[in-house]
Parts: sequence; structure tokens; C-alpha cells
Amino acid sequence: MALQHQFAKPFRSCLRSSTGADTQYNSSGRAFWTSAIVRTEASVEHSSSNPDLPPLARLLDPNRVATPRLERRLLRETQQQPIGSRRRRAALQSTSNIPFEQLPYQCFQEARNLLLADRQEKLRQIDEERRRIAKVQVIPAELCGGEYVKKGRLVRMQKHLEDLKILADINDPVIKKRFEDGQGDMDRPIYRYLADRQWRQQRRLILLQRINQMHIVPDVVPYFDPTAEVRLIFGRRDVHPGDFVESQNSEMPPRLSIQVFDKGERLISIVVVDPDVPNTETDSFDSRCHFFAVNVPISPSSTSVSLARIADGSHTIRPWLPPHAQKGSPYHRLVVFVLEQKGGESLDTEAVKRMMGIKAAQFNIRSCMDKIHGKLVGIHLFRTKWDDGMAGLMQRAKIAGADIELKRMKPEKLPYKKKKSERYR
Repeated sequence: MALQHQFAKPFRSCLRSSTGADTQYNSSGRAFWTSAIVRTEASVEHSSSNPDLPPLARLLDPNRVATPRLERRLLRETQQQPIGSRRRRAALQSTSNIPFEQLPYQCFQEARNLLLADRQEKLRQIDEERRRIAKVQVIPAELCGGEYVKKGRLVRMQKHLEDLKILADINDPVIKKRFEDGQGDMDRPIYRYLADRQWRQQRRLILLQRINQMHIVPDVVPYFDPTAEVRLIFGRRDVHPGDFVESQNSEMPPRLSIQVFDKGERLISIVVVDPDVPNTETDSFDSRCHFFAVNVPISPSSTSVSLARIADGSHTIRPWLPPHAQKGSPYHRLVVFVLEQKGGESLDTEAVKRMMGIKAAQFNIRSCMDKIHGKLVGIHLFRTKWDDGMAGLMQRAKIAGADIELKRMKPEKLPYKKKKSERYR
């Protein structure tokens, strides 16, 4: 026991002596380092402790709000989203905001030097690939084996060029930090690649699971491979795929966030369909269109689409019809379809109205996709059922059937036939 105290005393004294000098470096012990010691101290910013800022700005700093109440207040008063995770923002409240690339760790700086050298090599390969593409473009098609062969070669070279752009930045810690903090520029290929990879790891799998569980495929569409992420927001609620939405929340049009992962702006069509409308005459279900809009522009950096604002413009084929379900009917699936218009061409709204008709009932999404030549790239779905506010919603929207209760019909019994008594003897 005395021997343990004998070794613990020098160790404790070393810890005490190193607490005040943990950022000082001993030049005699750095023989294996190749870079010089950074003697200049990193610039430190204390945004939340700056006395020149007003108290409200210091309290509602998007980098440092760490409670749900302050996050809601920040979004309500400044229309800004908190940056990064809540744990990161809580840590920044008690630490100095040293720039990430100036962290005083020699191993970190040596690793960054290696990554910078690798990035310079990738940039050299990018310039070389661009020169090769330019040479192939000016070569006549006859010398390349035909126009089809030349086009295929250019497509492969262009794909290799895009891969090099991603490889040049995939290992940069500053790029990863900005992406994790939500500050990435989606116009750059690396941020689109990271966002697509993150979406495919979990959220896309959950969406496919909900689509299969609720039989959207093949009841509504025969096949679907999502390539764009679609989020649905009713008021302040972010609706997950398959969630139930109350009638008081779904009365007003929602807001969509459509994130695409390839470059360029494009035009899309948005269709909301209810495939579970009871038809008592045929004893089956029909489809009903609740919203239809065309020529909606989106891009990787412009993702927000408000259906309320679209309804006021010239894009709308069918205005928002609040989702509703009659009493006694099973829950209704409301599916949001995002269709990419062919070639980015604008559609004539009047021609689409004449083609599809103005009636909401008997709507077929498969026929709609064929007529407007739309490619299905994204889906979202939610559910609704009869609740306490459904009758009032149907009255305000002038929808008939609020006073009708549906009941399941009992199957008819088979005619009774008396069996022969001999079989029981």
C-alpha cells in the first residue's frame, strides 16, 4: 500500500504542474515532426459573451441554444434553424470557439498536410480528365467508331470526372464538420454525395418499409425506387411516413421539403392522392385527387415548397382538398407523389386540366404519369381517420357525407340443408 502512494505522489505532482501549461509544446521532444511549431495562437471568438451584442442576440445564438424552449423561440423570432446537434451547442457554451482547422494538435495538423497533398493530386487528375474530355469532344464521330460509341465514352469520362471531384474532398475534416453542422452548400458535389449517403443509410429504408407495409406498391403504383427525399410538414409538425394526422392539422395545405441529389434545376409536378375512398355502389374503393400542381421549380439548394403559395399561383390544376374520412370507414392513406417533368419542359396548365378533367373522384395516378410523361422520383404518405373535428372540417369545406356512418355488411349465411340422419347412426 505504501508503495502505491510512493508512485502516486510524483504522478499527482506532474498532473498539477501540467494543468496550466497544457497548450505549450516542448521543442526538444519534437524530433519526429516534420512541420514547424505553430507559435501564433488561434483566433478565439466569443460570440455569445460579446458585450456589444444585445442580450436577445446573445441568448438566441443559433450556435449555442441548447434547450427545446430556446430552439422554438429561435425559430419563431429569427426564422433560423439551430446549427449542429444539441450536444455540440451545449458544449460550445462552455468552450472557446477555436476555428476547426486551427486546432493546436500536432497529429491533427500532420494528418491535414497529408490530406492536402492527396487533394492536390486529385485536382491535378481533374484538370487532366477535363483536357481529355475536351479532346474527345472535337474528334469526329467516324474516328471514334460512331456517334453511339463516342457518346458512351463521353458519359463514362464525365462520370469519372464527377467521382474525382468527390474523392478530392471526401476526407477533408472541414467538409465533414460543415456537413454535420448543417452548413454544407448543396450546389457542391461532395455535400450532395454526403447527404445522399446519409439518407440512404436510414431514412430511405424506413420509407421503403412503410410503402411495403401499407401496400402502396402495388395498390397505387406498380414499382418505385426513390431518388429524392421528401419531407412533409403540417404547421410545426414534421410528419414521418405513415403517421396519423389529425383533421385540425391537415385542414390547411402542408409544406414540402424536396431534396434532390443531382445537380441542376428542374420542374416537378406534385400530386396528392387518397386511394381509399369507399364506393358503396360497387362495394370497392376509388381514388381521389386532393392536390395537383405542375411546373414547380426545385434545385439541390432550393428545397422548400409551400402548397399554400402554389395554390395562389398559376401552377395549380386542383387546389387543396382537406383529407377526410367518413365515420365507420377504415383509415385513409394519403400519398404525396413528386413527378419530375420530362426534359425540364413546362406544361400547359389548361391542357393538363382538359386532359385530366376537373373532377377529383375517379383519379388514376398511373394514367396521370403516362399523360404528362412524369417520372416518379419521390413519395411521402400519411394517414387520416374519423376524429372529433372531422365533421366540422367537412362542413367548412362543403364536403357531403359528414352525417353518414358506414357499417360493414355481414356476409349472407348459406341456406340450411338438413343432413341425412343415417350418417349419425
